[in-house]
Amino acid sequence: MVNFILITKYRLFLLKTLKLARIIALDYGRKRTGIAVTDELQLIASGLATVPTHELLGFLKKFVAHEKVACFIVGEPKQMNNTPSEAEIFITPFLSRLKKVFPKIPIERQDERFTSKMAVQTMIASGLKKKKRRDKALIDEISATIILQAYLNRK
Repeated sequence: MVNFILITKYRLFLLKTLKLARIIALDYGRKRTGIAVTDELQLIASGLATVPTHELLGFLKKFVAHEKVACFIVGEPKQMNNTPSEAEIFITPFLSRLKKVFPKIPIERQDERFTSKMAVQTMIASGLKKKKRRDKALIDEISATIILQAYLNRK
């Protein structure tokens, strides 16, 4: 019991003093981008938001101004034969802009194959009504969460 109390106090001390950093995952799309984030201990991936892609950098600037971010994880769309999908031509320029705006925050990629299908299956399994399952913004946010969780599992 004493060890548990000491460990708990130590974890609280770390959270308060070190201000551990979050990881942000992006399911980048031409129209909108799903965003997921970890807790400060980088254990749990949670959906954060879906924003219009033209507003994405502004959203990220505001988030980074209030929260410490360890890295960005950007979904990497691939075809079944492991070659980049056509969507990669839109992501590459975004990655350049992201590096310019946040030069000190590393960017990593995570395979995003089947995340949209997995997101819909997650919605079905959680009992969401058909109308809510058609919400593409929610699908993008859940996809970003799946990308982030896959990254955490790989790490």
